[in-house]
Amino acid sequence: MKSLFLLTVSILFLSCSSSNDVVAQTPTAPVVPNEMDFWLTKANQSAMLQKQTSVLAFGSTLNNYPNIEVNDAQQFQTIDGFGYTLTGGSAQVINQLNAQKRQELLQELFGTNANSISVSYLRISIGASDLDAVPFTYNDLPDGQTDLNLEKFSLAPNKTDVIPMLKEILAINPNIKIIATPWSPPIWMKDNNSFIGGSLQPKYYGVYANYFVKYIQQMKAEGITIDAITPQNEPLHPGNNPSLLMPATDQADFIKNHLGPIFQNANLKTKIIVYDHNCNKPEYPISILKDAAAYPYIDGSAFHLYEGDISTLSTVHNAFPNKNIYFTEQYTSNTGNFDGDLKWHTRNIIIGSMRNWSKTALEWNLANNASFGPNTPGGCTTCKGALTIESSTNFTRNVAYYIIAHASKFVPAGSVRIASNLSGNLQNVAFKTPGGKKVLIVENDGTTSESFNIKHNGKWILTSLEAGSVGTYIW
Repeated sequence: MKSLFLLTVSILFLSCSSSNDVVAQTPTAPVVPNEMDFWLTKANQSAMLQKQTSVLAFGSTLNNYPNIEVNDAQQFQTIDGFGYTLTGGSAQVINQLNAQKRQELLQELFGTNANSISVSYLRISIGASDLDAVPFTYNDLPDGQTDLNLEKFSLAPNKTDVIPMLKEILAINPNIKIIATPWSPPIWMKDNNSFIGGSLQPKYYGVYANYFVKYIQQMKAEGITIDAITPQNEPLHPGNNPSLLMPATDQADFIKNHLGPIFQNANLKTKIIVYDHNCNKPEYPISILKDAAAYPYIDGSAFHLYEGDISTLSTVHNAFPNKNIYFTEQYTSNTGNFDGDLKWHTRNIIIGSMRNWSKTALEWNLANNASFGPNTPGGCTTCKGALTIESSTNFTRNVAYYIIAHASKFVPAGSVRIASNLSGNLQNVAFKTPGGKKVLIVENDGTTSESFNIKHNGKWILTSLEAGSVGTYIW
């Protein structure tokens, strides 16, 4: 009986030991660390600049999906930034928010914390644009009067909204770059004495050049550095309010004989950028850059895309590779759809301008009210801001907010565009940040969901995007 008991205990012991051995030897699934962050906006708005939780890790298992290969050994232009135009109307409506809500919004737009989109570049108007409530310049006089010494020059029209807001923005991001452009000179300098159309009289070229100098110096006195100017917004569109007709020959004359030398004499470092109009007239900036006397004063050329093709930026770059390229304006319309605008603008304005040598990608007005105002009589009534300010506490983020955010949040100033191949419908552009991160922005321009590999240094990650969606990948 005793021996039977011992045998039973031994069997139980062996059985338990065997069972424990099996448990100990069962392999646990390895924890795969996430190696790539992925932020997504879907065409159907079910994800809006949303960080994805799926783990993305580099591997080497072959598959038959298309590749986007990123090569940071091949580098192109350095990026100055992404952003909007802070129109007078934008500043006015944002200032209708209460103090707390306004500060929260400005931190979201221009800050660097986790909830910010880190806008790094702004365009502003010298005097009024058509998205101010009324047209004005800094030297408006009664009919028949002139002011050749600009003794009555004053920034007062911007001291209620634009200048205080710029100071708030600079307190958040002191390094933000600002480009400024006029829609019209003072009308006493024009040949039609009107804010709309007309030409700058040659006898006032020197006075107008000094007008720019005063503007830059007085903004500097307010603590606002103007990094660059263009001599005229849309110089071939004299029907806007305000506006000016300035053919290429006039702009070349103004720069080489007046603006350039006067900037030099005033020891201004502000860049002079020509054109600032559509992609259908590359001959305009090229003809100015061909002018040997104008060339030394010019930093580069600026473009919009209401006409023409974004590849025009490369046409001008290839003609003058030592001069810079900037994309400075494109609006989203109040008649547009989120999905269509997200696709077109990401493909052309973000990816297209960057792949064609631009240092900036700017959407048009930052904000407006629920009626798409304010605007001048005859100014744009369909331009939809990145934000709609609805009350003192409420605002809506519109499609232009997300178009810019997919770049600005992840690609800071000083980043460099690096090589990436286009693959079918997968429009894309890649960057290396000053901190060494790689950033890839992809837009699925097709009509079906697509899986693809992001390939870098011989390894790849498999991911996918639904039709019309935009993804930003960071590693």
